[in-house]
Amino acid sequence: QVQLVESGGGLVQPGGSLRLSCAASGSTIGILIRGWYRQVPGKQRELVATITNGYNIEYGDSVKGRFTISENNANDTVSLQMNSLTPEDAAVYYCNVQTRLWSYWGQGTQVTVSS
Repeated sequence: QVQLVESGGGLVQPGGSLRLSCAASGSTIGILIRGWYRQVPGKQRELVATITNGYNIEYGDSVKGRFTISENNANDTVSLQMNSLTPEDAAVYYCNVQTRLWSYWGQGTQVTVSS
């Protein structure tokens, strides 16, 4: 089992920045993929960014050039630096980690972009 705790969400003005962090605990040794997804009411959860095996990074098209994912294996965290935020980025952001057999989700953290 892996437990995930997210932090860093909140309210930001358009054009601003936020940094999300996700700390993993438990059986973390088998984690292959760490990432972030987001969801707004009435829509499917969508990919924001993932990092696989520490170096293969994928971004959703809408965040390329603005968001940066990073991980710190020393403390089992994955972070998402979000810059140039727009109201379209407002969503609940979920941390996700995947092992060979299982996928784990955090509880979600709300990001609101509004003036």
